Amino acid sequence: MGLKGKLIASMEVKCGGHLVHDIFHINAHHIPNISPSKVNHFEIHEDEILKIGSIVSWKYNHDGKEKFAKQVIEAIDPPTKSITWKVIEGDVLQSYNSFIVITYCDHQWTTVDLKNEKKIEDTPEPLTLLDFFIGVINDIESHLLKK
Repeated sequence: MGLKGKLIASMEVKCGGHLVHDIFHINAHHIPNISPSKVNHFEIHEDEILKIGSIVSWKYNHDGKEKFAKQVIEAIDPPTKSITWKVIEGDVLQSYNSFIVITYCDHQWTTVDLKNEKKIEDTPEPLTLLDFFIGVINDIESHLLKK
């Protein structure tokens, strides 16, 4: 069993956390248009709206390379406006046995929680991935403030 880790970033969003949650939950397919320098493609495999058990895939730019991730939605909690995304395939699993992204949105705040289990102890903390998610949320906020 590898070394487990957790990184959390909370950001104030002027557009309101509930609107960011709506993008992640109902309009995730728009993220490549909202954040084109970071996300190239998003697809929901089966259905059109995210629900527990939905499988999604992303093509995204990270560390100067196009990467791929396939995730299953493990949980959606409307009262806390949270979504739990577990990576089941993709580039991140080359370094980690498991990788889970949880987004929480509340009033004027959005939080990203990255939980991981490293394959080897020397694997760096996923700080650049945390920075990636912060960048996507900043792009979403800018998009929503333009409306």
